[in-house]
Amino acid sequence: MSLYQLCLITVLAPLLGSATVGLFGKWLTRSHAHSITILGVAASLIASCAVFIDLVANGYPTYNFYLYEWAKIGDLVLGVGFLIDSLTAIMMLVVTSVSLMVHIYTIGYMHNDPGYKRFFSYISLFTFSMLMLVMSNNFLQLFFGWEAVGLVSYLLIGFWYTRPTAIIANLKAFLVNRVGDFGFLLGIAAIVVTTASLDYAHVFANADTLVEGSLRVTDNLQVPLITFVCIALFVGAMGKSAQAPLHVWLPDSMEGPTPISALIHAATMVTAGIFMVARMSPLFELSETALLFIMFVGAVTAFFMGLVAIVQDDIKKVVAYSTLSQLGYMTVALGVSAYSLAIFHLYTHAFFKALLFLAAGSVIIAMHHEQDIRKMGGIWKRMPITYVTSLIGTLALIGFPAFSGFFSKESIIEAVHFSELPGAQYVYWMVLSGVFITAFYSLRLFILVFHGKPRMSDESYAHVNESPKVVTLPLIFLAVMSV
Repeated sequence: MSLYQLCLITVLAPLLGSATVGLFGKWLTRSHAHSITILGVAASLIASCAVFIDLVANGYPTYNFYLYEWAKIGDLVLGVGFLIDSLTAIMMLVVTSVSLMVHIYTIGYMHNDPGYKRFFSYISLFTFSMLMLVMSNNFLQLFFGWEAVGLVSYLLIGFWYTRPTAIIANLKAFLVNRVGDFGFLLGIAAIVVTTASLDYAHVFANADTLVEGSLRVTDNLQVPLITFVCIALFVGAMGKSAQAPLHVWLPDSMEGPTPISALIHAATMVTAGIFMVARMSPLFELSETALLFIMFVGAVTAFFMGLVAIVQDDIKKVVAYSTLSQLGYMTVALGVSAYSLAIFHLYTHAFFKALLFLAAGSVIIAMHHEQDIRKMGGIWKRMPITYVTSLIGTLALIGFPAFSGFFSKESIIEAVHFSELPGAQYVYWMVLSGVFITAFYSLRLFILVFHGKPRMSDESYAHVNESPKVVTLPLIFLAVMSV
């Protein structure tokens, strides 16, 4: 099968599953609904693995092609196409594998929910949107995927729409992301006006025009155009990847069902900003000012969001603030030009953070939807699989030697240590301190949930049991990937 066909299967299989369940859900049973969407995402994962093997193992060259030309405005071509290189191949693998685990997990977590079929339609649509974003070869398609994941996240965060808190949370996520997206759109507009193209390859080849240009703010103040473009694009990433001060939507978005927390807030949507900056690295490398801005924003997020995680008592919010902190580490890596290390941490983080969210969901199921860690404790004997997998996820998160998080996080800290950017040494101490903060809140969460005396009634403790296999099997897979 050609790479062209594999790309089409990767993108269209989840879309077909989502459309089928969304349009014909009334006539489908629950088992039909989850079977169709899981088959679609499984087909997408298999195709992604084939693409990954071709590019990374067999050394195939970068593949850049257009499916069709949508419109033409003068010399500006608006088209839909794919750019498949090692960065894309890794992102495809992360998105499809975590998405498949979340789909399987959802069967157990949402089995009593009246919106069961609607939920599966949404998460498959989200997978399609994210794949369109990471596989795009032009800014128009990137923006389509960018906005589509924002729209579907709005639908998923407010999935339980009878809860006022869920409606407030999804509106907050939607509006904060619009702030970031306004900056993103300004950056794309400046690129189009200057280079007369939306195609990545053409823009990168003509980056000199951005370097030579300037933006007049006042009669006496002019800003280099490349700096404006890079910072504007990064403002979009700040919204999507929840960097301070545009981080406020992510903790509140825990109002959505737990599978969504794993899919959106660990592995895919929040890493879209990290991916975008890595993809645009030929532009960002031309502006030291933009790199400094990125580095300091990431350091502030990594350090202070870790401190906030220490005082949280909601099991999902601790993991949510942990996600913010780890995204800060990725952003710092981008700021010191260690793009490969940012993607490395993105890859390892996707698996161990999805594991921690799904393990938290397993605990919530067992505790009859109790999320306050002060009312848990002593349940490790009742939930051995959840306990062991949570331990593995926690060790990976804190960067314990021999676990995946150790290699990626330590590499980022070393990259900052050797950076020659002004202020890099201050950032080094912030990210190094963050390691100890991460260890503190992670172990606090783990010990309060699983160890000590049970802080619940005897009747509640007696009803705590291990989750069904559709919940524990994804945990085991993600635990293996976290090692």
